[in-house]
Amino acid sequence: MVPRIIFGRGSFNQLGDILAPKRLSINAPFIYLVDDVFKSNAFITSRIALSYDDKIIYVSSEEEPKTSQVDNLVEEIILMTKERPSGIIGIGGGTMLDLAKAVAIMLTNEGEAKDYQGWDLVKNPAIYHVGIPTISGTGAEVSRTTVLTGPDKKLGINSDYTPFDQVVLDPELTKNVPKDQWFYTGMDCYIHCIESLNGTYLNAFSQSYGEMALELCKEVFLGEKLSIKESQDKLMMASWHGGMSIVYSQVGVAHAMSYGLSYLLGTKHGIGNCIVFDHLEEFYPEGVALFKAMKEKHDIQLPKGICANLSDQELDVMISISLSLEPLWENALGKNWKKVMTPKKLKELYKKM
Repeated sequence: MVPRIIFGRGSFNQLGDILAPKRLSINAPFIYLVDDVFKSNAFITSRIALSYDDKIIYVSSEEEPKTSQVDNLVEEIILMTKERPSGIIGIGGGTMLDLAKAVAIMLTNEGEAKDYQGWDLVKNPAIYHVGIPTISGTGAEVSRTTVLTGPDKKLGINSDYTPFDQVVLDPELTKNVPKDQWFYTGMDCYIHCIESLNGTYLNAFSQSYGEMALELCKEVFLGEKLSIKESQDKLMMASWHGGMSIVYSQVGVAHAMSYGLSYLLGTKHGIGNCIVFDHLEEFYPEGVALFKAMKEKHDIQLPKGICANLSDQELDVMISISLSLEPLWENALGKNWKKVMTPKKLKELYKKM
């Protein structure tokens, strides 16, 4: 679990006080990985107090994070610093948070990021790292994975060294999120809940978090009386609880299939989950019905036909990536999942999208 969390509107202003005791020396800077959409946004950038050799690195989140991107950032940081950094601070959405976790790991572990895609492959503790989400729903602020697209697969660095040492949850930072992105990322949280609560890995610990997150999602996306501030606060809490639920269980069919879309087509995670989940009535009938009601209420139009012109070879690549995520399928369908989800059936599902 993340050992230290601070929550509240305006809590981002306390970042300097949080970091000060963690500085190793004047030559060991804090490195801020910040989504480049905030490059000209003084609301965030003017409140980052740089000292000594601290650096801000602006990173585009237009594409899903890649292992090669992690390796390049690590090399850039090594070349720009006199000593190993005091810490890595990720500020942004799930892409930025995953990059921050991965960079913190790779600064203390040899090789390339692709070598650590999998479960419990990390040997050395990461350097101190802090996550500050500016959009709610991914659960990346709390999870023990950092999802990366590598040369051969899309798979997280799943380890006990991956979670942040400190998270700052400030709902004010989410105030300028575009409506579509707000919905897609919020639905990532909602789908976490549905997949966790309907999975074979479910236990009392994950269930308690999943049920809380699900109720919060219903309030935010189907409720009538919430103010904007209340909605921001509740969705940030839903993201945290939904992330905690899957930390202690697992996700399922939508995430497994969405990884295939992301690997082949570069589809962003949130919208990819939505595109897939829209067709999963067979597996999550109640969850999909509620999702469609949320989609209608907020007038969200999902892309259609994204797989219509794919060749059989391209479909086979997506199928291979998806089926390689065995824990997700086992959670969704049980130990005999291979008898249920055959390559042929998976191809039929992809062709609907």
